[in-house]
Amino acid sequence: IHELSLLLFWSILNWIFIRDTAKIKDMEISSQRKETVPRFDVSGMGNPLVDILVYVDDNFLISNHLNKGIMHLIEEDGKRKLIKLIKGKKIEMVAGGSCPNTIASLGILGRRAALTGKIGDDDFGSVFEEKIINKNVTSFLKKEYGPTGTSIILITPDKERTMNTHLGLCREYKKEDLPYEMIENSTFFYFTGYMWDTENQKAAVKDALLKAKNSGVKVIFDVADPFAVNRYRKDFLEIIKNDVDIVLSNAQESEILTGTKIEDGIRKLGELARIAVVKNGAADTLIYSNGKLTAVPSFKTDVKDTTGAGDNFSAGFIYGLIKGCPLELCGRIASFIASKAIAEVGAQAPENIKYLVERMF
Repeated sequence: IHELSLLLFWSILNWIFIRDTAKIKDMEISSQRKETVPRFDVSGMGNPLVDILVYVDDNFLISNHLNKGIMHLIEEDGKRKLIKLIKGKKIEMVAGGSCPNTIASLGILGRRAALTGKIGDDDFGSVFEEKIINKNVTSFLKKEYGPTGTSIILITPDKERTMNTHLGLCREYKKEDLPYEMIENSTFFYFTGYMWDTENQKAAVKDALLKAKNSGVKVIFDVADPFAVNRYRKDFLEIIKNDVDIVLSNAQESEILTGTKIEDGIRKLGELARIAVVKNGAADTLIYSNGKLTAVPSFKTDVKDTTGAGDNFSAGFIYGLIKGCPLELCGRIASFIASKAIAEVGAQAPENIKYLVERMF
């Protein structure tokens, strides 16, 4: 009996040793995993587009029946036709799309930024991913066989831009493409109203919002487009009320969303979300939070190109939030970055913007 008791004692002791050793190894592996997954200040989900910038004259628009200054959605055949027509002209290709512009500018600002969306396994997809990585953005882009989204932007001598956008694989993004590790390892998650055009994109957004909420990640929603607001007003209001911490819009979008003028509209939005921001061009930006309304004057500048002004404003406001700035300073940074972006040709902040913004502190 004594020998059996001793054997049982040593068996239990050995089992405890093996169990605790396994626990220690599991903790070490878990710790290593956490160290290898970066912590992002902000991650975004959007439509990756390669902007193809081309300088043309007014006759080019007239002869090709293109309405000046308008964004046209085109199919693959229309894209191929336009590419043939601009062959031989000087072109420039940049990574574009509303959410990608915001995330890229945050990367330029030195923030830890990440992006997901869908690109094609083609030359345009390679160009987009290379350019976004060069902006200090971690890529969680999904590749699939098919065409990458493009926007052929025809710039006339008066600096007006006529956009011809083929969304390509952007519209095919689905919840199975979501990189959950990107979202749960972010402080803020950012998306725009442009992600509400297909049922699969809607499903992906809803899944991302659920993941963000369960992970304690703050959600920032830029409604982004008056046409999208007109189409999905009820959905957007529901999202803002139930899932969003910070909502960004411009004056026109705010009026469509709330059915009231900007001053009353921002209060309504601020009662739905924790923070509401309404951009108003050269006029004051309005910020509403916790019952307080703040007006932030805009920075004046010589305008060369307004493309991406709102995207860069959003980047500046998010930058301020990441830095823990008071909301008024967040608004000033946002307005400042937008003013620098529109003083140059291109949809993203200038490369020296980090230095310029740091001088504000």
